[in-house]
Amino acid sequence: MKFTPEHTQISDTVRKFVANEINPFTAEWEKAGQFPAHKLFKKMGDLGLLGIKYPTEFGGMGLDFSYSMVAAEALGDCNVGGVPMAIGVQTDMCTPALARFGSDELRHEFLAPAIAGDMVGCIGVSEVGGGSDVAALKTTATKDGGDYLINGSKMWITNGMQADWCCLLVNTSEGAVHKNKSLIMVRLDSPGVTRQKIEKIGMHSSDTAQLFFDNVRVPQKNLIGQEGAGFMFQMLQFQEERLYGAAGSLRSLDNLIDQTIDYTRQRKTFGQPILNNQVVHFRLAELRTEVEALRALTYRAVEQYVGGKDVTKLASMAKLKAGRLSREVADTCLQYWGGMGYTADNPISQAFRDGRLISIGGGADEIMLGIICKLEGTLPGKQQ
Repeated sequence: MKFTPEHTQISDTVRKFVANEINPFTAEWEKAGQFPAHKLFKKMGDLGLLGIKYPTEFGGMGLDFSYSMVAAEALGDCNVGGVPMAIGVQTDMCTPALARFGSDELRHEFLAPAIAGDMVGCIGVSEVGGGSDVAALKTTATKDGGDYLINGSKMWITNGMQADWCCLLVNTSEGAVHKNKSLIMVRLDSPGVTRQKIEKIGMHSSDTAQLFFDNVRVPQKNLIGQEGAGFMFQMLQFQEERLYGAAGSLRSLDNLIDQTIDYTRQRKTFGQPILNNQVVHFRLAELRTEVEALRALTYRAVEQYVGGKDVTKLASMAKLKAGRLSREVADTCLQYWGGMGYTADNPISQAFRDGRLISIGGGADEIMLGIICKLEGTLPGKQQ
């Protein structure tokens, strides 16, 4: 990756925003079970941080994805995981297909206010019976005059309690499961939409909801692209989501290691700092090396993505490694903090709770392994 002064400027802007507008309030937001998304997103929109990679005619900066990656990495300075995850939903999960394949009318109605921070979006893919198995979703949209009638439900929807709209993946026909799905923009104040908050073991400052759709009427013009292309569009969205997740973990992992070095240097056992034990400083050196390897993999994937190459395998590898390394770093560091690491308000325990989601959300580790094996040619075919 070749970084420009603009990359550095964006990174510095995000880090200052985190220091001034996010971290001072995270304890309050964690206790409340959500952060004020509209208020925070509006501040980010005023700085141009919600549309870095999107066209200028809709309020974006018109830059390539590498600049979004830099912003994601800088958000790793957040001392909780829920807020940067929710921001990533807005910038890199519910808007890529809309920006790339949506009509100008749809982009003016939904994308422009999302970039400005005037509307909060969410992505509706997972269901109770189909999370990582996207093909298994059951929510339907049937035509009725010039509208769709949507019925079904969506599960684990980040921003779901506060979102103004949802980019919803639904079945629009009875055809093959990979060709019968479409992405439709749905306003969540529409009659027939109800929401139920989901309590989680981590990511407390990010609200998560189950959404229910009961004969929700949506104009057919809210279709993104063409009918039947939704599965393909969502697979493309997943690439940016997974790259965002990998990039967003880098600085937070470095920060955990830095904090653990500081703590183990100060805390003494048997007359010497814990850090002086070879098992401790060697292990932290190993973890730092792993983070740098993940950074190199992520940068390479982003560079190729910006160059127009298919990075499905590299993005899956980066997502897999980010999830596993987040668990490994948090678990190891917590051990070195001892009893302090097990207290609820400790930064290591916070990461331990929040980081566990990375191996589940956006495609579980096992899905990433399946994708990699398929592209490696090592995935066994279906038995007859």
